Amino acid sequence: MTLTPELFQALNSQRIETPSWGYGNSGTRFKTFAAPGAARSIYEKLDDAAEVQRLTGIAPSVALHIPWDEVDDYAELKRYAAERGLEIGAVNPNVFQDDGYKLGSVCSPDQATREQAVAHLLDCVEVMRQTGSRDLSLWFADGTNYAGQDDLRSRKRRMRSALKRVHDALPDGARMLVEYKLFEPAFYATDLFDWGAAYAHCLAIGPKAQVLVDLGHHAQGVNIEGIVAFLLDEGRLGGFHFNARRYADDDLIVGTSNPFELFCIYAELVFAAASDDEQTRRTAQQVAYMIDQSHNIEPKVEAMLQSVLNCQEAYAKALLIDHDSLQEAQTAGDVLGAHRVLTDAFKTDVRPLLLELRAAQGLNPDPVRAHRDSGYQQRVARERGTLIGGGGYPVKEKANAS
Repeated sequence: MTLTPELFQALNSQRIETPSWGYGNSGTRFKTFAAPGAARSIYEKLDDAAEVQRLTGIAPSVALHIPWDEVDDYAELKRYAAERGLEIGAVNPNVFQDDGYKLGSVCSPDQATREQAVAHLLDCVEVMRQTGSRDLSLWFADGTNYAGQDDLRSRKRRMRSALKRVHDALPDGARMLVEYKLFEPAFYATDLFDWGAAYAHCLAIGPKAQVLVDLGHHAQGVNIEGIVAFLLDEGRLGGFHFNARRYADDDLIVGTSNPFELFCIYAELVFAAASDDEQTRRTAQQVAYMIDQSHNIEPKVEAMLQSVLNCQEAYAKALLIDHDSLQEAQTAGDVLGAHRVLTDAFKTDVRPLLLELRAAQGLNPDPVRAHRDSGYQQRVARERGTLIGGGGYPVKEKANAS
């Protein structure tokens, strides 16, 4: 197996967006463990993201979370990112942490709360304009805990109305990515409970609305690649939040608990990108590949680096699938023959191929080792110290170790 010009072009054009919140102290609902050197501001988060981009060459954009990453001058933030070889990616509003959102944000029974939430979403559209972001990534914690707590059809209409207002305010070329979640923090009914609900809203709202698939937001055993294939064929797959789960929304490093699932997802994307159908092909070309993980016990930058590399490996394997042989077996009804064509690609060791790729790109052949040997983590730990606190609101700073 060698790095053909076609493989080089495909792998060289791969892009994975990393999230600002993955570089700071964040973690489980149980406890957030303070990490030495964890980023304390959006500027330090961009510095960490630049380290990942320097070592991989395929992670040039960073998603923002507002208000966690709020600044006074977004043009300056955009310049700061560009100086480090980065650009601002998806803007993620936060409509789930204020006390007023206890009964929901855009679906709340209280009109003032709904208006507050929509105003924040529109503020984030303005952040998109100032940073050059293409995508508004929307996740809502809205739902109910008890039967009868609220009228479910009314909540659906409130969601539709809010999404429509924001959709119509998006600048030309921008998109709204609507994420869904099976449960949590709402345990009786979640207002955007699965991909079908998100898809139905997107169809009703308009052409700028597309579905975002988070790998951790499904029931056990759900065939996510089947959802991906369906949405690709409908022209409504907008993006991913890549992570891994074993039980629920675990937010683990993508490709660790179920690498075959990640490979199969990438296989559907590769198939779609080569489709004869123009809509499917165009949709596949516009998909946003984003990491969404909370690194609680792992070193932040190294964990993000591993996430990006796992996506690169899955994509490389998907590119090796023998499409002609696969289609021949499928047409003949050769069940196991078709399955073997797919698994042959999955079982291929692509590490030598990626070593060749990095050599051609002028990158270190072992990004993880290069990061460890660089002293980057030790340096930022000395400079930044240890910030106590999690999520978007750190509370105090511990003195640097001597």
